Amino acid sequence: MTEDQRWSIVVPVKGTAEGKSRLAPELDAAARARLAEAFSLDTIAAVRSARRVHRIIVVTDATAPIAEHLRHEGVELVDDPRAGLNPAVLAGLDAVGPAGSARVAVLLGDLPCLVAADLDEALLGAEAHPLAFVPDAEGSGTTLVTALPGHSLVPRFGAGSAARHRDAGHVELALREGTTLRRDVDTAADLETARALGLGPLSRAAATRAAAPPPSSRR
Repeated sequence: MTEDQRWSIVVPVKGTAEGKSRLAPELDAAARARLAEAFSLDTIAAVRSARRVHRIIVVTDATAPIAEHLRHEGVELVDDPRAGLNPAVLAGLDAVGPAGSARVAVLLGDLPCLVAADLDEALLGAEAHPLAFVPDAEGSGTTLVTALPGHSLVPRFGAGSAARHRDAGHVELALREGTTLRRDVDTAADLETARALGLGPLSRAAATRAAAPPPSSRR
């Protein structure tokens, strides 16, 4: 597979406690931030293992601990403009190059059970469509959007994003039942489903640590 047949992937990473407040509101900010960071790192590890990926551009706070970790992993970093998810994605797309110049995809960073083969399956399917997307398991959100050369990718993430991406001409990709690419984690129920599918090692450790009772309660 030649370099121009592979994909550049933009991964926006917030890595903040607020980003996972629905997942574990009983946890303190530091514990939620650790969960969010672990989810992102396991997601990025799966992307790095995907055969169809050429470049990984992560958009995050340049001062965050996760940024320092990723600098040693061969990942390109773009500082988050701190204006919301879609502006962060656009900053990452700008780093890829001129609009429409490459095969480009945007993958959300909260897919802690993602396996590389599922991402490769989606990217192979996306080669047949100028614009494509993958909805989340619920069906209303989006986990992946793609664009082939000659077509600009305009991110439309947020509540109801699946419908907006579809209306903008993105084709929903037909993936196998149970693909990990649709399993983003926002709630405790999402986490249990992802755990059953198999969390990445960092996410598994962070989730176990978060679920453990504090030392004072262990009698």
